[in-house]
Formats: sequence, structure tokens, C-alpha cells
Amino acid sequence: MNIYAEPPSALEGEVPSQRLQRARGHGRLAAKASAAGTRLDVLFQEGCAKIRLPKTFDGTMEAVLINTAGGLTGGDRVLWELEARAGTRLTATTQACERAYKAHASTASVETRIAVGAGARVDWLPQETILFDQAALGRRLEVDLAEDATFLAVEAILLGRKAMGERMEAGVFRDRWRIRRAGRLIHAEETALAGGIAALADQRATLAGARAFATVLFCGAAAEAHLEPLRRLLVDGEGGASHWQDKLVLRLVAPDGFALRKKLIPIISHLRGGAGVPKVWTL
Repeated sequence: MNIYAEPPSALEGEVPSQRLQRARGHGRLAAKASAAGTRLDVLFQEGCAKIRLPKTFDGTMEAVLINTAGGLTGGDRVLWELEARAGTRLTATTQACERAYKAHASTASVETRIAVGAGARVDWLPQETILFDQAALGRRLEVDLAEDATFLAVEAILLGRKAMGERMEAGVFRDRWRIRRAGRLIHAEETALAGGIAALADQRATLAGARAFATVLFCGAAAEAHLEPLRRLLVDGEGGASHWQDKLVLRLVAPDGFALRKKLIPIISHLRGGAGVPKVWTL
């Protein structure tokens, strides 16, 4: 599986940059199997994208992705490429919540490409993305799974920080997911929020006033067995779970980021066989 490709291109309809300083980052990691467990094979870092590998003691690998620019604004570009080769176990997370700040021109872009080899597993567990007022962010998640690979993804969005009195009144957020197994498309979704986002989020058919929401996707042979236990964790009506073939999808909403984390952590732990979230989530 070759996941290496060109850096992310400009999003359709994007306003040209006004020659302001922009952040650029490209991080690439490939893990291989060895007698001692999962080991590093390729590590590439460029620009504001850095990858750190905390020591583990269970034969798996944990990668912490860092945007040293300290956040995203219009025109920034970040590309992450992760490859878990046959028989490996890789967890990828972020050092902190990603922040998308007010964009004066153009759109920030974050693209993540993940390849999971035969019998391998990747847990994609970035911390929340915080969208500030007037932010403009486009994200893409492209995943290629081998026939028997396992994949867990969690993506959480905060429309400002409620504890700080913040609210994303307007802006742009676009999120594109494409998940393939053995070349076949098994999951596709598009999220598009634009214009008066606060008013849109207040509508009952969208977030009913909530400021935080998340998607959890699990692709693997045990997906159906997880459905009922996870539904029992969703006891307050602010979420739902569905299953089809080897795919499990959960949607969650919450008043704020703290409440959302309280929902997400037991769900993640269940889907990781009792293992907790990465340590950087609690630092």
C-alpha cells in the first residue's frame, strides 16, 4: 500500500492568499512488524509537522502528531501520512486540541491519509478540533484498509470554548471522509457548515443548541458485537449508534467539550478492549 502522494491541494472555491505568512507541514510515518512488536520503519517531518513516539511496553506503537505553528488559519496546509504495515498496531493522536482561528483570507487545510495492512490495526484518536469565530477549515480523511485490517477513528469538533464565553457565530468548516477496504468504498461522508453557523447549530434538526459533536467510526470483524454495549452507554439521548456489515458508526452531541469527553472516553475504552485514551489526552 503506497500512501505517499503530493501535498494537499487548494480546496475548490478557495479565496487566494494575500501573501501573508502561512504554515506548511508534512509528516509521514510507517510502522513495521518485528519479533519485538511494532517498530518504526519510516519517519519524515517537514515544516510545522512533527511526530513524537512515546515509549510503549506492550509491543504497540503510539504516535503523537504536533503542529508547531500553534493552530491553523487561512492558507495553512498540513498533511499527515500514516502507514501500519502487516501485523502492526498503531495509535495516532495529537499533542493538544487543534485550533482553527479567524481566517482573513483563504482556507486552512488538513489532510490525513492512513493505510492499514493485513491483520494490522490503527486507532486514529486526535484530540478535539476547536473552531473559533470566523474560522475557515477544510479537512480530508482518506483511509485504505486491507481485507482483514481494523480501524478506529474519532473526530470531535467544538464550536468555540463555552467555558471561555466563546461561540463560533460564522465561518466555514468542511470535512470529507473516504474509507476503503481492499479498494472498495465502504464509508463516505461530507460535513459542510458555512455562513451563520451559530444559528444553524441552534436548530433542532442539527445540534439543538449543542456546541460540541463527534463521530466515532469502527471498521472490523467485531463491529456488530459492539453495537448493543455501546448503545447502553448512550443513555441521555444525545447520541446514536448504527451498524452495517463490518462498520459501526456513532454520532454524539454535547453542550460543551467537557461533556463530550465524558461521553467519548468510555466509548473509546470499550472499542480498544479496555485500554484507555492516549496519555496526552489527560496531560
